[in-house]
Amino acid sequence: MIPPEPPQQPLQSPPPAPPNHVVTTIENLPAEGSGGGSGSLSASSRASVSQRIRKVLNREMLISVALGQVLSLLICGIGLTSKYLSEDFHANTPVFQSFLNYILLFLVYTTTLAVRQGEENLLAILRRRWWKYMILGLIDLEANYLVVKAYQYTTLTSIQLLDCFVIPVVILLSWFFLLIRYKAVHFVGIVVCILGMGCMAGADVLVGRHQGAGENKLVGDLLVLGGATLYGISNVWEEYIIRTLSRVEFLGMIGLFGAFFSGIQLAIMEHKELLKVPWDWQIGLLYVGFSACMFGLYSFMPVVIKKTSATSVNLSLLTADLYSLFCGLFLFHYKFSGLYLLSFFTILIGLVLYSSTSTYIAQDPRVYKQFRNPSGPVVDLPTTAQVEPSVTYTSLGQETEEEPHVHVA
Repeated sequence: MIPPEPPQQPLQSPPPAPPNHVVTTIENLPAEGSGGGSGSLSASSRASVSQRIRKVLNREMLISVALGQVLSLLICGIGLTSKYLSEDFHANTPVFQSFLNYILLFLVYTTTLAVRQGEENLLAILRRRWWKYMILGLIDLEANYLVVKAYQYTTLTSIQLLDCFVIPVVILLSWFFLLIRYKAVHFVGIVVCILGMGCMAGADVLVGRHQGAGENKLVGDLLVLGGATLYGISNVWEEYIIRTLSRVEFLGMIGLFGAFFSGIQLAIMEHKELLKVPWDWQIGLLYVGFSACMFGLYSFMPVVIKKTSATSVNLSLLTADLYSLFCGLFLFHYKFSGLYLLSFFTILIGLVLYSSTSTYIAQDPRVYKQFRNPSGPVVDLPTTAQVEPSVTYTSLGQETEEEPHVHVA
């Protein structure tokens, strides 16, 4: 007996295809342009390059570069007034000039701290951290003094080149004490900036710009290196204070201890030079101009450092000598060279490269120390933290859409 055939199952229709707005593949993407093929690929590549340029040259990055150039212009004003005082009126008083700036800081910021209440009061700050600010005030004062003093011994080119030593000092101190980590593009930008500075120094030699006496170059060069090192320490310390405490506290304490120590140094080392100054309204106006530029520099620099970083600010200040030179073309009849323009734009390109991406910091110092010293005491941490330090992207540089705020545990 033949078994009956099993009933046939009704045919089922295939599942409906997902709507186009849910699944989109390369094949059903609309082609750009009518050329198709290579034409579409070329247009897509151009659009991608244009998009990347817009991401790099974003508004925040351009603002950061512009703020750094404001600081450079203030330093240009400081240099021009100092040059007029020393060369036209023979007033060689670097300590007195610093003393005027510290007095202004004291009158504005130290008095602000004095009238505050609670833990931000001047006396409360002095009870907790007086000796730290005393050391910082000495470092800041002597950094200014050493670099100005170096002009009496070495050449202008040596000072311009050796003053760049502040950049590796800031990088190393930021790495070890602020736990800031840099990417390859940051180092490329730094090298480009220093190449631009070297181009400017070479242009000075070629056009025969006045180089100074250079009577004892070794002493002068050591003074510049010492001043650059102290500048680096002061800048990194400043960045730490304004990120963890406040800008007003930093400037108030610098004004207090800077005025105290510069007053002592002025009475010991420079009182005779001050008596020789042929006082008149022109000299008084130059001292006022110098003090205004210096006060503006000290007041504005913490704002820029907090928005960017100490390293970025020092790279921006490399253009200050070029602004002074451009002013000197009209005021002192300096000779012009196309290398100056090349140097200026090279430094700006280096600044753009450095500011195009963010730095990052090690979030937990315990993790960083364990990462650096595996043989040290064991700390109970997550497994992933024993492979690399916990980091978080910060706003120390300018971020693009490809680099969101992330935390890697």
